[in-house]
Amino acid sequence: MTSISSDVIRGYNDTMILYLLLDAPSYGYAISKQIKDLSQEKYVIKETTLYSAFTRMEKNGYIASFSDDDTANGKRRTYYRITEDGRQYYQEKCAEWALTKDVVERFIKQEVSNGNN
Repeated sequence: MTSISSDVIRGYNDTMILYLLLDAPSYGYAISKQIKDLSQEKYVIKETTLYSAFTRMEKNGYIASFSDDDTANGKRRTYYRITEDGRQYYQEKCAEWALTKDVVERFIKQEVSNGNN
């Protein structure tokens, strides 16, 4: 199975994370698992990449973190929620992706030649 290079997708890690926070707060492991599942295991975000993104986005005001006690396991878990600035940034990144995709697709063959052309 072909997987996606982290270099290719790096600029869209924030977009994927923000997408997963649009409806409800979540925590690192769950977000990582959702990215893996939604990409059908074609992209697995590295833990360091994920937590670097959290730090950067929190510093920029796109997400906010809060702690919650997991009473079943007696552990403290850090959750992240998207802010209004994060929602706006997400929309900007979606528009940027549409433009990027349009440009790159101009350089990608849409069909494989069967040798008859």
